[in-house]
Amino acid sequence: MGKRINKNWLLIFTLIAFVLTAGSGNCEEKKNNAKNAPATTNQVKAKAPATKAASAAIAKKSDTDDIAISVDGNILKESEIEKAFKDQLKTLKADKIPAEKIELARTNLRKQMVNEFIMRTLISNEVERRKIKATDKEIEATMDLIKADLPPGTKLETFMKENKITREQIVLDVKAKKMVKQELGKNVKPSQEEISKFYEENKSKFTNPENVHVRHILVAFAAEDDDKAKEEKKVKIENLRKQIIDGADFAEIARKNSDCPSKEKDGDLGAIRKGQTVKTFEEAAFSQEINVVGPVVTTEYGHHIIQVLEHTPAKVISLEEVKDKISSHLEQQKELDAFGVLFKKLREKAKIIYHEN
Repeated sequence: MGKRINKNWLLIFTLIAFVLTAGSGNCEEKKNNAKNAPATTNQVKAKAPATKAASAAIAKKSDTDDIAISVDGNILKESEIEKAFKDQLKTLKADKIPAEKIELARTNLRKQMVNEFIMRTLISNEVERRKIKATDKEIEATMDLIKADLPPGTKLETFMKENKITREQIVLDVKAKKMVKQELGKNVKPSQEEISKFYEENKSKFTNPENVHVRHILVAFAAEDDDKAKEEKKVKIENLRKQIIDGADFAEIARKNSDCPSKEKDGDLGAIRKGQTVKTFEEAAFSQEINVVGPVVTTEYGHHIIQVLEHTPAKVISLEEVKDKISSHLEQQKELDAFGVLFKKLREKAKIIYHEN
């Protein structure tokens, strides 16, 4: 299965959702319904012996039946969609999937491919009309952005193959971004006023919440434990706490006695924020003094010994620290908005015919 990662380096990919939700542009988006279509191939064959002209007509009709959508004369075939669906099924255990879900998957894939075809066709035609080119340097720069976003050890070729990303798609994206910049002109870079306004309106998002760095030792409850068993475990953990108070190494005691996977890290849970742990544990952790080995705390999971290593209060991140990130976010949003407006215009002018066979 392909790895899913951030695709901000591909403008086209980020606009798939826009295409999926966009309605018909105008009256040029027509439906060619099979119900109102001429007789099918089989019906024609059932008539008198075919002449050469009739045979040609039958072949032409067969080609028409294979059309899913036509965009300014460019055609996406039903056979292409069916092949893509069969390729998709190969990666699934189709025999274990209910028939109705298979049909739903087929319908969803068809919708996706049709809408992606509309977008690619309109954008390709427009960049061609504007004679926009993508240089090797620009293409390689986009490739480098993709590489930088990949998990360690993942090859670019493998990622592109698994996610069905072609070089042609990347070239189109480079051209589309250049076209968007043409649309925006000098307005692509957000002003200081825009950056400051965004920061003030979203200040809650620029706050590092209060957190505590803790380590703990857990003597866990078992499902079958009764009150007596829980009390015996309480005696055990109190003894472990006494050993630490008397000078034993917390990390060593955790490694040898804790029932929590964190024992592999000497009991270290890292930094936790409020709302990340059960209430009893949270209240103890956020109220304890730094480095003090607190009293035994009991939760639904068992008995704990908690030690707070660091307590960091909430902090508002300054505008200066995040202004570059905000600028990048606003610039990308402007590009997406401009692309959306441009795409809507192109769709309204296009001749799009849906074929429902």
